[in-house]
Amino acid sequence: MSKGILLVNLGSPDSTDPKDVKKYLGEFLMDPRVIDVPLWARTLLVKGIILNTRPKKSAAAYQKIWWDEGSPLIVLSERLQKKVADRTSIPVGLAMRYGSMNIKKGLQELHDKGVDEVLIIPLYPQFAMATTETILVLAEELRKEHFPNMKLTDVPAFYNNKDYISILSKSISEKLETLDYDHLLFSYHGVPERHIRKSDITKSHCKVDKSCCNTASPAHEFCYRHQCYDTTRQVAEQLKLKEGTYSTSFQSRLGFDPWLQPYTDRTIERMGKEGIKKMAIVTPAFVSDCLETLEEIAMEGEEIFHEVGGKEFTTIPCLNDRDDWADLIAKWGNEWSVAKPHII
Repeated sequence: MSKGILLVNLGSPDSTDPKDVKKYLGEFLMDPRVIDVPLWARTLLVKGIILNTRPKKSAAAYQKIWWDEGSPLIVLSERLQKKVADRTSIPVGLAMRYGSMNIKKGLQELHDKGVDEVLIIPLYPQFAMATTETILVLAEELRKEHFPNMKLTDVPAFYNNKDYISILSKSISEKLETLDYDHLLFSYHGVPERHIRKSDITKSHCKVDKSCCNTASPAHEFCYRHQCYDTTRQVAEQLKLKEGTYSTSFQSRLGFDPWLQPYTDRTIERMGKEGIKKMAIVTPAFVSDCLETLEEIAMEGEEIFHEVGGKEFTTIPCLNDRDDWADLIAKWGNEWSVAKPHII
């Protein structure tokens, strides 16, 4: 069999035009693993309300962070793809879960190169319904319909992979070495609390409280909340961060249902009011800088911090196309391509 790698990231509108943003948001928010309510309710919410109010605002946000080359997430993902391809002899494709660079096109490009066994690498360190799961479910549906002779393998959540944690920790320490900071905030993308319970394979462990994520359980294999807190813990141990100088929060909530807490915006506001003057913030749910890191955190977060008396607000970049990150992905692909078990 001929093998290949498919990197899969979130996606982006084709441009900052509100029409393109509306099309992108429609695909994204109509995904039943993103807004997991009955179709009629999702349609009413998304097509009846959100797509009539949000595209202009989102387009304005994209305009703030758009690069001359295009969407930062797309550009950074393409740079990463090229570096990984330079480090392995097997084909490396790139796809997005949403938008025009879709998974079908990514699989088709590999298929046209003679690839019939694909290692899918969702570019998310932690597992979530709305990220890893939706990628893998769609990829399998596409395989059955369009590529029946293709075999798919996937890299599971890598939040506890020692090499990944080492690279993430190094990327943070390189920035912290140049800073005089009071607090380091680990901000992860938020999800509704019900997603945590739905992903609980034990159907009983996840309480979304102060104890369940710290109590060993098979549920942790698919528990986004546990994996976020554990990412913070591992990095804090590796960097020897002092208790009280770092914390975890969750950003980007939508709607009125309970989402994972504490919320990032309120945490930034609270810390500024409590006298924290110099804050650094890292976003380890993403491997590529995007709207959520470049606008929501680096711009809106900084504005909140300054409004309540904070002085210095530093956003630590995602791994993006770091050489050591590209080395690690290529290593996973190379080990898989020669059929070594347990690449993660």
